[in-house]
Amino acid sequence: MEKTWLTHYPAGVPATIDPDTYNSIPALLEQSLTTYRNRPAYMCLGKTLTFGEIDTLSRQFAAFLRGDLGLQAGDRIALQMPNLLQYPVALFGALRAGLVVVNTNPLYTPREMAHQFKDSGAKALVVVANFAHHVAEVKAETDLQHIIVTEVGDMLGFPKSLLTNLVLKHVKKAVPPYNLPGAIPFNTALARGARATLPPVTLKADDTAFLQYTGGTTGVSKGAVLTHRNILANVAQIAAWMGPGLKPGQEIVATPLPLYHIFSLTVNCLAFSMFGGCNLLIPNPRDLDGFLKELASQPVTIMTGVNTLFNGMLNHAGFSKQTVPHLKFAVAGAMAVQQAVAERWKATTGTALVEGYGLTESSPVVSVNPIDGSERIGTIGMPVPSTEIKLVDDDNREVAPGQPGELCVRGPQVMQGYFNRPDESAKVLIDGWLHTGDVAVVDERGFFKIVDRKKDMILVSGFNVYPNEIEDVIARHAKVLEVAVIGVPSESSGEAVKAFVVKRDASLTEEEVIAHCREHLTAYKVPRKVEFRSELPKSNVGKILRRELREPAKA
Repeated sequence: MEKTWLTHYPAGVPATIDPDTYNSIPALLEQSLTTYRNRPAYMCLGKTLTFGEIDTLSRQFAAFLRGDLGLQAGDRIALQMPNLLQYPVALFGALRAGLVVVNTNPLYTPREMAHQFKDSGAKALVVVANFAHHVAEVKAETDLQHIIVTEVGDMLGFPKSLLTNLVLKHVKKAVPPYNLPGAIPFNTALARGARATLPPVTLKADDTAFLQYTGGTTGVSKGAVLTHRNILANVAQIAAWMGPGLKPGQEIVATPLPLYHIFSLTVNCLAFSMFGGCNLLIPNPRDLDGFLKELASQPVTIMTGVNTLFNGMLNHAGFSKQTVPHLKFAVAGAMAVQQAVAERWKATTGTALVEGYGLTESSPVVSVNPIDGSERIGTIGMPVPSTEIKLVDDDNREVAPGQPGELCVRGPQVMQGYFNRPDESAKVLIDGWLHTGDVAVVDERGFFKIVDRKKDMILVSGFNVYPNEIEDVIARHAKVLEVAVIGVPSESSGEAVKAFVVKRDASLTEEEVIAHCREHLTAYKVPRKVEFRSELPKSNVGKILRRELREPAKA
């Protein structure tokens, strides 16, 4: 595919980046921690840590891991906590110790975490105390040798009970008891590390930095092997794309998505650190009242999130342009941005909701819309520097211009494969190209648009129907809050379209939704059935889970 996008790149964005400027993530961190030593790096619930403090604390944690616990370079350590100040301390400390980080969702069930711990072979774990009882249930099934438990209020100086209520309203307020003999408190680990010595650590660019587990949407959850070079390349690509619009040492980025998620990890935690940006950590964005209060308390210049979060903010009475008066732009990823949400965001805030696209398997960023105001709503933008995209059919042949095809990506940010799963790796890594499973089209300027995932495509009487298109239409109805569309069996057409809708206005009827669709969609795309729900199933980062709607669905 001709790289038409390069001729339409925003001013100041290079066609390529050098993925080998640094030989490891700690080498990049060293520069940021030194350059911006006295500037704020992370803020959380009124507490701020400077880059210098992060430097000191993460060194202490690294020394504890190597000098005290005796862990060796290449050993795996799992981090299982929400957005708290402890996370960057533990993350940077683990990387400086030469360990491989295994990010783990703290809301996992015991079954889910047992799989991830066993599959990764993690020897150590840092877990927030609220979820340690789940670890106690499965520890015997795993290779875990060392467990560090952190209270929510560690490093904040607030009473534990207050923090538990404030941060984790969506779980039980009382921290469940747990029995983990030998577990080490996080603050104790830091104190012991302060007395230990961090031995020299030699890292190479091709060493594994993360085993980043996918959501398991195509089977069992798999660990994407991401090297230091993969992550560094993506950080450099993000920096090249956004750099012209950023002021080093002056940006404050709102971070509601958990840092253990690959989007927030690479973009917020690492890329903005390169610019000396300060992350405003939001432990629980589901508490919109608390989130908006935190957002308004700081001169936030950039925000990242997912469509459902931006939609929720727009529908909250407490949100207006005055909540984010200093905002330059917002970046949305992890799921498709609905046009109605993007248009309303711009009308409300006066700033762009910049949609991007990526996968865990690509560290994650593949493409982004321009941040200079020339974005194209409804697209995922253009490939970032040093990234190639091609669209192919089922026979792996490139499709004709303007035709939909599976999006395949090649670049220095693409993973090495799935951990200990060569067969699964071979299915998606073909001749150096990552086959994403997403169907896309490209326009004359090189802007790509995701039509849908191949497996989510609905086949109605031989016609391809893409759920994103129908969801986008239904979302424009004034009485609709959220929507998800799936295919269900049909005797007459093979499959039929079914919509699940959360009402904004209680008076909304099925007939109104269908009539609205008939006005904007070809007949075979119109839902045959509409089911109203009080809420739609979502992942922990707010992505709507169509697969959970698909199981019990009936035509």
